Amino acid sequence: MPDSADASPANTTAFGLSYDDWGRLVLVDAHGRRFIGVEPVRAFPITHPHRWVSICDAEGREILALESLEGLSPSIRQILEDELSLREFIPIIQRIVRVSSDAFPCDWDVITDRGPTRLTIDDEEDIRRLGPNRVMITDARRIRYQVPNVEALDFHSRRQFERFL
Repeated sequence: MPDSADASPANTTAFGLSYDDWGRLVLVDAHGRRFIGVEPVRAFPITHPHRWVSICDAEGREILALESLEGLSPSIRQILEDELSLREFIPIIQRIVRVSSDAFPCDWDVITDRGPTRLTIDDEEDIRRLGPNRVMITDARRIRYQVPNVEALDFHSRRQFERFL
């Protein structure tokens, strides 16, 4: 992230955000280029939650940096706030009770740190390893779930999980 002395805020009128037919977030920049599947990310979510939001492409590369959400059109600001709240709500899966099938899409009944829930996983790309034992799952509603350590799950949960890793 650039120093504030070096940084100039993005021209907030020079881009647009919308959703495509599959619910993916699409950014159109000032040159008319479309970036499908972008994700907004707070650079400093704890110390400066309202400053420096990056919009990254599907591979995680920054496309645009916003010093602040102030000054954005109400519709773009609402989209960004909604997406950021989805990204920051990450229940931790503590136990896998049941998986409906080995094929996608499939329903998982799980116990999380926020209570029991059912999630639908559309395809194998929605289950991502973030390290040797850490996994991030994105369900059909685009809610992320985390398994901090697959090895720490109970035997039944690990067996269910290993079918998909």
